Amino acid sequence: MLRYKETEDIDARFSEVERVVAAWRTRVASSNPTARAEFNNRLRISLIHFDAAIEGEVIGYSEIKAAVDPSIISDPSLIPSYEDIRRFDEACNFAAERAADKKKVFKLDTVRDLYAILAPDEKAKGMPFRKENPLHRLYYHDIAAPEKIQPAMRKLSDWVDEPTTRQLHVIERVATLHSRFMAIFPWAKESGRAVRIACNMLLQEAGYPIAIIHSIDRQRYYESLRGEPMSLISLYLEAVQTTAETEMRVYNEAEKGASKKRKKPTSPASSS
Repeated sequence: MLRYKETEDIDARFSEVERVVAAWRTRVASSNPTARAEFNNRLRISLIHFDAAIEGEVIGYSEIKAAVDPSIISDPSLIPSYEDIRRFDEACNFAAERAADKKKVFKLDTVRDLYAILAPDEKAKGMPFRKENPLHRLYYHDIAAPEKIQPAMRKLSDWVDEPTTRQLHVIERVATLHSRFMAIFPWAKESGRAVRIACNMLLQEAGYPIAIIHSIDRQRYYESLRGEPMSLISLYLEAVQTTAETEMRVYNEAEKGASKKRKKPTSPASSS
């Protein structure tokens, strides 16, 4: 994982990420489609694993794989937890499809659409905003009082639609959206997941790698929600760069391995 000093010039950090992402785009364009599909499958599993960690849940690779792979027969006793994983996977697929559709403009209602996938029981109820402040929760930052959620969401929706907002660098845009949405925290459950998936959708739409907040940064993520968006911008810069560098490294190592196999010398015994 990358680690930047808080005193580092933010412009230099953006420039570094832009340099890495530009190299990533070039590398992805020349990569083997099968290799890229395999990487994206593993990336999705990592995303589900680490996002669960943010929510205080421990989910292993095999459990996630069994839940999202239709060819694997699941243990009926684990179906409830599998359904949560599958809903997350479905929401990510929805976001990826929306990101690829350049005709659809992102609206705050998109986060609501993702929430409907993540919380079908709440969808059946009309997806009402929370009526109280939850006493026991993972996020300890200040959140809007229930009676202020509706006007705060309208204000945030207006901000999302402003031309000046759409002109922001995508990482600044998603970090600010993330920070402001979590300050409202409209639903007692799945607010965090919904906005994190939405932010990755915006990154994909702009041609950037998705951001995965690793478990090692869990506490840092919580703390960033208590401060200004700048701390969350820093976290997003690191996460995007880490994904790009990891994918490029995977492809490079795979090609080196394939090259060594092709150049493997013939043994004396086999040549005689």
